[in-house]
Amino acid sequence: MTGRTHELEVDKTTVGRVEDNMFQVAEPSVSSHHCEILKEGNKVIIKDLNSTNGTFINGEKITESELKPGQMLRLGQVEIQLQTDVMPAESDTGMVSAPPVEPIKKPLSQTVAMPRGVSLNELEQGPRASGFDTTSKAFAKKSNKANKWFLIIGIIVLFVIGIMLLVMIGQIESH
Repeated sequence: MTGRTHELEVDKTTVGRVEDNMFQVAEPSVSSHHCEILKEGNKVIIKDLNSTNGTFINGEKITESELKPGQMLRLGQVEIQLQTDVMPAESDTGMVSAPPVEPIKKPLSQTVAMPRGVSLNELEQGPRASGFDTTSKAFAKKSNKANKWFLIIGIIVLFVIGIMLLVMIGQIESH
């Protein structure tokens, strides 16, 4: 996702993992239909669509909120930044006015695709530096005692049934 851009050309842009979204983010932590980006005048509004992993602006979980240029929008594990080419202009009163929302025209240098999962090489190297403890008893290999006992009892039952059949066949032949 790094460097990928999407111009906000319409008033409503759907964002999600599946192809029917206007802006597809093919990343497992992003919901099928994650959120909507709504242009309302000079504002950009983000509306979460009951996503599984949440929608965040600058680390704060939102259901619906305004996204301002430079703020980080996080969908699952993917971070996106709204950027415009327009700088705030000084009005006649000396106040800074908010820039109009413009389509993104340059690469998103701050967009980061966060890593997901592990590679086979990482698994072979042992636990990650993140502190996840794989040595605890909760992750210990379970014993196979139940399967061994089931097999032994099954063999005994089959042996007993076999003997009973032989006895019954012997009794039938003797009559």
